[in-house]
Amino acid sequence: MFFAEVIGTVWATRKDENLKSFKLQFVQPLNGRRQKVGDPIVAVDTVGAGVGETVLYITAREAVIPLPVDMAPVDASIVGIVDRIDHKEDV
Repeated sequence: MFFAEVIGTVWATRKDENLKSFKLQFVQPLNGRRQKVGDPIVAVDTVGAGVGETVLYITAREAVIPLPVDMAPVDASIVGIVDRIDHKEDV
């Protein structure tokens, strides 16, 4: 799993049948200190995240697991909304 911030929503009037009930979000990958790493990606939102929220996402073949289908054209899925991150140095 990886951290990211939701930075926008992708509006698609036509998309794969298996994705019709899901929102697509632009997410900016982050490290554990919420600093940007890499370029933004598009992820399927399976948890109802909103712009500005820190989320957990998964990639690769595992990205289809949270969906109620056997197969879908998905490279990344949002699977959790982060409430807070505690570091050993912060405690």
